[in-house]
Amino acid sequence: MSLKQRLSGWADKLKQHIAAIYYVYRDPETPMLTRWLALLVAAYAVSPIDLIPDFIPVIGYLDDLILLPLGCWLVIHSVPDSVWQRSLEKATDRTALPRFQWMPWLVVMLWIVVAAVIAYGLFA
Repeated sequence: MSLKQRLSGWADKLKQHIAAIYYVYRDPETPMLTRWLALLVAAYAVSPIDLIPDFIPVIGYLDDLILLPLGCWLVIHSVPDSVWQRSLEKATDRTALPRFQWMPWLVVMLWIVVAAVIAYGLFA
């Protein structure tokens, strides 16, 4: 197996685990602390805003390569096995994941608010 195939398989598995983490968050049997952790991991995975911007060479991608798998590992090991197996089964059907058409507008509005605050701070 080539390196490209292994990395592609790892990325597919990570995508499935992130979808499963979304279902862990939605499961009523998930403990509250694990539910909040799952929400944070899922939100960070789909968020266009990183802790360290990706345009910074090497370091920009390290947060994605370290934080995301670490968060997945924490959620997987803190959730009951029955909930994880059920969530993993649901995650195999990617068409069942919700589509948030309003999310790009939310990000645009967030950036407008940030720009307005910065402009107010500079020019007021």
